[in-house]
Amino acid sequence: MTPRSRDTSAGVPPSPAMREIFEGMLRHARELLAVRGALDAELIVSDILGSWWGGRLSGGRDAEEIFGEGLVAHAARAGTPAALALLTGVGRLGTNRQAALADDAARVLVARGVARPGWAGRVGQAVAEECFVARDRYGDHETVVCTFAYNGIERHALIAQLDRTRGGDVHGVLRDAWVSSRVARLLEQGRKDARENPLMAFEPLDPRVARARLTQALDATDAATVGAKFGAHHAFLRTRLRALPPGGAAPRPAPHGRDARATLAARFLASAEAESLSDVSAASRCADQIIQYGCDHDFGRPLRVSPSKVERFLLDWLPRKVLLTPAEQEAVPHVLAAWTRWAAARTGLPAEGVRATLDAVWDATGAFASAYRDPASSGLDPDVLARLLPDRDLEALPRRAFALPFLVGKHRVTGRRGVIDLAALDPADPVDRRVMLEFEHPGADPAHLDAHERLAAALWDGEPPELWDAAQALLDAGVERHDVLHRLITETERHVGDAAGLRGALRALRHEPPRG
Repeated sequence: MTPRSRDTSAGVPPSPAMREIFEGMLRHARELLAVRGALDAELIVSDILGSWWGGRLSGGRDAEEIFGEGLVAHAARAGTPAALALLTGVGRLGTNRQAALADDAARVLVARGVARPGWAGRVGQAVAEECFVARDRYGDHETVVCTFAYNGIERHALIAQLDRTRGGDVHGVLRDAWVSSRVARLLEQGRKDARENPLMAFEPLDPRVARARLTQALDATDAATVGAKFGAHHAFLRTRLRALPPGGAAPRPAPHGRDARATLAARFLASAEAESLSDVSAASRCADQIIQYGCDHDFGRPLRVSPSKVERFLLDWLPRKVLLTPAEQEAVPHVLAAWTRWAAARTGLPAEGVRATLDAVWDATGAFASAYRDPASSGLDPDVLARLLPDRDLEALPRRAFALPFLVGKHRVTGRRGVIDLAALDPADPVDRRVMLEFEHPGADPAHLDAHERLAAALWDGEPPELWDAAQALLDAGVERHDVLHRLITETERHVGDAAGLRGALRALRHEPPRG
């Protein structure tokens, strides 16, 4: 395949603005002619390729892909030694398409007699040596260190920091990544920290597991979760991951089904640590919430405790998500402290970590009283709350009240005998929910009521989440509730069986202006 047949963009000149940007990058690429080592060359190329990392163009296209390919085409047209040096580096560090385009263009320039840089034969040839992981005993964060060398020279380390409390996977997201040539000093510092700090560990890591762990974390990472300079190392990181041996599988926590969660709660409540909890019913309910949070929001790690985790549980998730009785509000810090002692004994958390976590619980207790605002204190009828929140999902309250606002009063429903007492109906029950909708839409034909019923069920369950997001955006824009309902029905009925299409339509609906 010739360069022209592969590169459909090579003959299309960039806009003046993009040409100026590409020219600036070619000037930057002149540094490649001055360096002797492959490592420095790769870092310069990675820096150039990272200029657009994390950006998106119209239609969701990856800016790194599009502009990177444009840069390759511009370098091919320039035909200078700096351009060839850049193309040589992109051929090893670029995406698959960028690399193919760059290799084709580089071969053409070499055939014309343009001189290759001295490091060209070594770039992209780094071989993995060994890997280590430095982690805190809490399990909040870890740093993976992987060492490489080019045929035994230019030894260097890739350092990647992972935040294991965020992202969509147990391995979390990358917080930052960088390179160090001081490998011996780096490894000795890691060992020294582990010797002196009981809350730190530094140990060897199977390179195959390192590759799997870092790849999963990188896949969960976006530009909003990493340091400002991460883009400069993104292409380098991607290349080094390919140099690590494949086939590893990072350990994952065992899944916790309903029975496993119930068993865990029962063991805790029967433990010596829970003996001082006087209100067993409230303690049981609080333990259920602690376990749920650990399983569903801490990647299946209910026994993991740390200062930052207990703070997020008390001050963020619990006040926002769970309806607690006054007794449970009073009990939850005490239950969490008992759980911390009990769980730490089973995970081997050092005493220093237990003390720090308990300090965090008691420090957050006062703030929890302020953060948790009982809906009953705002004047909402306790019976209405109980009917809307049989699962105590506090976060569901506004969307369920929006979907089914008529919960009290006695009314005559068209087509039904006698008077209907709305306060006696259960909005969680599909039959009673249908009666409520019949009251709200008197005389509506059955097919229209069916559509309203499907929408009410979706809002009740909160699936997809974009449904309520769109409703709130439209309400904020001044759209009347009745019109909001019908716009949502239009999209949900149009995309039956097409979950991805529905989510996209609802995201677009959020930005739709009010209809005049």
